[in-house]
Amino acid sequence: MRLHRLEIEGFGPFLARQTVDFDSFAEDGIFLIAGRTGAGKSSILDAVCFGLYGSVPRYESGDKRLRSDHCEPDDPSEVVVEFSTSAGRFRVTRSPEYLRPAKRGGGLTKQSSAVQLDVLRDGAWVTLAAKEKRVADELEEIVQLSREQFLQVILLAQNRFARFLLADSKERQGLLRRLFGTERFEEVQARFDDRRRASEQALAGVVTTVDARVSEAERVVSEAELWGDAGAGPETASTQERIDALRAATSRAEYRVERRGAERDDAEKRLTAADAALTAIREEQKAQQERDRARAEMARLDSEQTEIDRAKSELQRARAAEALRSTLAATARARSARETAQAAEVEARERWDAVGVELAEASAEALEAWAADRTRESGAWARAAELEQTAATLAAELATAREQVAAASALVDAGEAERAELPARLNALRTQRDEVRRNADRIEDRERALNAAASRREAAAAVASVSAQREAAERTLAEASTTLADAQSVLALLRRRRLDGFAGELATSLVPGEPCAVCGSTEHPAPAAHTDPVSADHIDDAEATRDAAQTVERAAQDRVTTLTADLAAASAVADGRTMETADAELATAERAHAEAVAAAGELAALEAQVEQATQAIAALEQRRTDAAATLAAARETLAVIVQREQEAATQITEARGEFDTVADRVASVVAQASTAHALATAISERTRAEEAYTAASQEQVAALVASDFDGVAAASDAMRSASEQEVLDARITAHRVQREKERSTLLQLELRTLPEEPIDLVPAETASGEARTVWKTAMDAAGRAESVAAQLDRLVESAASEHARSAERQAEHEVLRGLADTIAGRAGNTHKMTLETFVLAAELEEIVEAANRRLSDMSTGRYQLQHSDALAARGAASGLGIVVFDAFTGQTRPAQSLSGGETFLSSLALALGLAEVVTARAGGIRLDTLFIDEGFGSLDADTLEVAMRTLDELRSGGRTVGIISHVESMQEQIPAQLVVEQTPAGPSRIRC
Repeated sequence: MRLHRLEIEGFGPFLARQTVDFDSFAEDGIFLIAGRTGAGKSSILDAVCFGLYGSVPRYESGDKRLRSDHCEPDDPSEVVVEFSTSAGRFRVTRSPEYLRPAKRGGGLTKQSSAVQLDVLRDGAWVTLAAKEKRVADELEEIVQLSREQFLQVILLAQNRFARFLLADSKERQGLLRRLFGTERFEEVQARFDDRRRASEQALAGVVTTVDARVSEAERVVSEAELWGDAGAGPETASTQERIDALRAATSRAEYRVERRGAERDDAEKRLTAADAALTAIREEQKAQQERDRARAEMARLDSEQTEIDRAKSELQRARAAEALRSTLAATARARSARETAQAAEVEARERWDAVGVELAEASAEALEAWAADRTRESGAWARAAELEQTAATLAAELATAREQVAAASALVDAGEAERAELPARLNALRTQRDEVRRNADRIEDRERALNAAASRREAAAAVASVSAQREAAERTLAEASTTLADAQSVLALLRRRRLDGFAGELATSLVPGEPCAVCGSTEHPAPAAHTDPVSADHIDDAEATRDAAQTVERAAQDRVTTLTADLAAASAVADGRTMETADAELATAERAHAEAVAAAGELAALEAQVEQATQAIAALEQRRTDAAATLAAARETLAVIVQREQEAATQITEARGEFDTVADRVASVVAQASTAHALATAISERTRAEEAYTAASQEQVAALVASDFDGVAAASDAMRSASEQEVLDARITAHRVQREKERSTLLQLELRTLPEEPIDLVPAETASGEARTVWKTAMDAAGRAESVAAQLDRLVESAASEHARSAERQAEHEVLRGLADTIAGRAGNTHKMTLETFVLAAELEEIVEAANRRLSDMSTGRYQLQHSDALAARGAASGLGIVVFDAFTGQTRPAQSLSGGETFLSSLALALGLAEVVTARAGGIRLDTLFIDEGFGSLDADTLEVAMRTLDELRSGGRTVGIISHVESMQEQIPAQLVVEQTPAGPSRIRC
């Protein structure tokens, strides 16, 4: 990620729009954000953080006063951040929540926060999102860093950039996961969990190859002729019966193995006895040959004894002379050093004599004292020599300062004439704007009146329409009521006729001699006549007709009720107005609303004119203030330069003396002091060399007296180099060791009373060969029997016990489950490190290694960061800890135990190491812009120099580093500066 441009208006200490072009510092690579305390240096970083994330770290727990206190109610507040990532170039425009003048009724109202995200496409800005939630989601995908992570690796704000060093493992894991994209290891964990579940499912379907293995076992039995008298089972036999038959064949195969094994054992015993006899006679023959060889070797060694004795004597004298080697060499070196020092003294004295200065005593101490006096004299003239060299530059500065005073005075005079016109124009515009605003503020009221008039117009039209519909519905209801009354009359008549005809209907069913259904009598003297028959079907038809008429009548009644309610509602809205009255009111409301809308359009133009006039006045006031400040600064600079010129002339005159220039006088004195110092050094060196030679000579004489040698020549002749002594000693030792070895060997062999004639091996070798042939035949037969039995047993047992495979699958599943649990940080994973945490721990080790390359320099080798995977307390996940190794104590300690300056250096090194490792990852997040806010004031001069050298190295690869500091030495070292200064009126401004 790289920042390109920042615009700030009405934010923090900044009132007028300020622009920071970060690209202008790309060539320098490192720049300083300087300014007095309280001017607003840190507010630049606050603006970057607010633009990207909508919040500022130092206001997260208190009053969120992001809007500038210098703003008037109508002044805007806005931050624009332009940046680029691998996804493209983007621009965020964000405004905070603040109070503004209300459009109606006076007072203030809340202006909601606003944000817009744009992307540069084909040279034009295109809006991606304009709502806070949508912009936040887009920025999270683009920047790939949360606000806390951004503050830990890019914008290292005050008291914040130590968070990564002092964070716990969980917080550090969240940052590293986003930086290195290790979410894929969660997918690996998920895949292992899927495999574990698949293994659980596979355990239930393991029985698949029994028949094939039974068939293979039957083939083996047939080829080995192991069926016996019964022969192979029938083809219709079950699998279990075939397995039982195979088990019987397996028993016969095992019996055959026993027989062949016994034959093999007998053959092996005979072979063992034959081999033992052959081995014994061979051993006798070997011992006989070794005895003869040892006798010959002893004779040879005895013949070399005279030469060995001479070598012993030579080695003894060489070792005695070796004790004198260092003494003789030291004496020779001392003699050579004395001669060199004497020659150097003669040469240095000749140069001193050429100086022509007479001293009472030409000793080394006197010469050094004289040279020191001359050096002190020249030091007093050094400042005068510098002033003499810069005299022409100082004169040019004086002329330039006078020109600047004249130009600033003219600028101040010109600005006063412009101040009389603009205020009157601004007041007129504000009066006109307020008049139009009052009309525009009524747009909502007039819109409501317009809507009400339109509603009344629609209601009046509805009253006329619904009235006609209700009259028609009432006529339909009357007709339906008449039809229903007629149907009910017909139904009542039919019911009455049926009741009247029940006696005749019962009489038609009477049978002589059977009891009556009413009275129970078996006699029926006078049955009633059935003259007007009405059946139940007639009644049902009449009831159906009545129900249909009733449904029609109910629907008509509902229609009338509905229309009556609609008419009442429309009449209430129309409020007694006719169509003509409603049309007139609607036309009046439309005209009034159009006038308010036009006023609103005119208000925007007037607002813009007021804003332009206000900005013009502010710009004019700013120019006047700047001109006055420029004039004051120019006059002060002129006075300082005049004073410097006068003081320089006085110092140069006093320091020049009789010489043409101060530099000539300083050079003469420095040359004389150098010559005197050289002679003093030569005298001291010659004295030391003579004393060393005397001491070395005395030591050499004493050493020769104490030795066995007559003089230096004898000792030198006896000396041998280390390699020569090693050769002599090795020869003597080898002769002694070899003689002892051969003597011991010969003694043992002589005690065995071996024959003197050579031993014959042919009879024993023949017997051993015959026994081996028999043994091989028996071994082949036994091997074939064992192979058949083993193969048959394997096939039979596999077919009969397929559940063993299920057990194996169970074991494999346990292994897979253990691996899945380990990857997920469960079960036996005591550190609760997931696979992702393990990978991040490796990345953290590399980050710590990169940080230590800088921290070792910055702490002069005292501190080193170390990655720690120590077991976390209370069952928390482990693996992402950081401790500090202190070379002074040889112990590690928590990072929280460091002092303020030490914490700053460690945090800076860790932040730079993090940025370096992340940037090095192909396809990862590039961190091309880095800000560091303060902390340098806690460093001493040497450590500050090392820290600056470290930051200077970051410019490689196109990275830009911004540093906020008020340390003067940093202002001198960093030429590219962005200065934040307060204006006399109060608000701050940014000067590049």
